[in-house]
Amino acid sequence: MIEKKINSLSLLFFENILQYEGIDHFVSTRTGGRSFSPYDSLNLSFNVGDDPEKVLKNRKLLAEALSIQLASLTTAKQIHDGHVKVVSQGMRGKGCVDYRGAINGTDAMVTNVPDICLMIFLADCVPILFCDPSKRAIGVAHAGWRGTLRLIAEKTVKALQEHFGCLPEDIKVGVGPSIGPCCYEVGREVVSEVEHAFGSRNHYIKSESQEGKGYFDLWGANRIQLLRTGIPEENIETARICTRHHTHALYSYRHQNGKTGRFGAGILIR
Repeated sequence: MIEKKINSLSLLFFENILQYEGIDHFVSTRTGGRSFSPYDSLNLSFNVGDDPEKVLKNRKLLAEALSIQLASLTTAKQIHDGHVKVVSQGMRGKGCVDYRGAINGTDAMVTNVPDICLMIFLADCVPILFCDPSKRAIGVAHAGWRGTLRLIAEKTVKALQEHFGCLPEDIKVGVGPSIGPCCYEVGREVVSEVEHAFGSRNHYIKSESQEGKGYFDLWGANRIQLLRTGIPEENIETARICTRHHTHALYSYRHQNGKTGRFGAGILIR
């Protein structure tokens, strides 16, 4: 990924997606916004207890930096599940100015409609951006441990194939900052669920202890799903930035014991 300073904001971009004209994307950081501690400063979520007026100002700052309308921002009520929503023209701007108006109950969205910025919110979970430049279709997925076990990345690829005729070899993917396998310790119950979902804990759980705890590699688990759909390895860019190690720039739910803001990840067709 590369970082760019636009106005007051520091934004991150995937190099493999930047090269395609007419498809814009971003991963925001926590800097340059208007929110106060513990949400300081570019919190983009209305659903964490922050002052809604500050959140709206932050979203306006983001839209201005991206040179898009605030009404392009299209968001969902994320539920840590494996559901994928196809976003139509009539859904443009859902949740752009409040939480109540967001698309109900989904953690991934796909569309081929221009000027819809599909945006998710994160503070340790994995953001995954998808684009097929030839079919001009895009997608975004929010992959926490539950969504990862429910194959959210794989299901998003299948939605792109089924609804827009995308071929796996044409899909470019960016796997963004999240809590890394260096920091994401999980208990015996989650380790057991990983083994049940994937048929093995190998390649998914690192440094397992005698007590049954281990470190869940969310990056690797989602990468394996993407490869399994037929997406070539060279089409996948992984940021490998751990949110818990970079709390000066990114929100981390674990590091701040749940009381923190959310950064955003989004993609749109111009």
